[in-house]
Amino acid sequence: MSLPYQWILFDADETLFYFDALKGLKLMFSEFGVDFTQADFDEYQLVNKPLWVDYQDGKITAAELQTTRFEPWAAKLDVTAMTLNSAFLSAMAEICAPLPGARELLAALQGKAKLGIITNGFTELQTVRLERTGLQHHFDILVISEKVGIAKPDVGIFEHAFELMGHPDRETVLMVGDNPHSDIQGGINAGIHTCWYNVHGHDVPAGIAPHYQVSSHQELYSLLFE
Repeated sequence: MSLPYQWILFDADETLFYFDALKGLKLMFSEFGVDFTQADFDEYQLVNKPLWVDYQDGKITAAELQTTRFEPWAAKLDVTAMTLNSAFLSAMAEICAPLPGARELLAALQGKAKLGIITNGFTELQTVRLERTGLQHHFDILVISEKVGIAKPDVGIFEHAFELMGHPDRETVLMVGDNPHSDIQGGINAGIHTCWYNVHGHDVPAGIAPHYQVSSHQELYSLLFE
């Protein structure tokens, strides 16, 4: 069976893999003797979330994001912010798992389309996680914003991917992701088709028009193989 796309590009966090930051932070801080609470997490997110927006808008670098978000805790624990960030990424790699149906979908797509990942996540987590889950062999390209120096939705990271892909016809490329702003708007900006992985049934943000919406990997399978 031939698929409607020659290339399918996936986001990583919350598209292919669980990303439970609270669970990861609890595990990480336990190694420093800290009982990290929901209130601590809420306070952390007040710093972390705006930093991610600034990172996606190109206002700060990956290194600035990774260190700034841990500076308050680094001061309390008398360690460097980068030490905490590395410990967090290691904890996230330890608890990582593919989302339901992701492994089966990737196996079904093997040999029928070329697959890639374009992620705003960080190198230290992405490569280890792919190795630990045994999924790395499914992907022809792995594009990490930290390495490229450009984050989604900037069209530059997609242009970098297209170079690695050998500049396919953009009508034959599909971007799948859970974030309508970085994944879907980014894909639209790059002139490719998009599929919003909308597990929670959120409304489409104003001004963003994904070509498709699915709520599970099984639904994405049906869309591609119908």
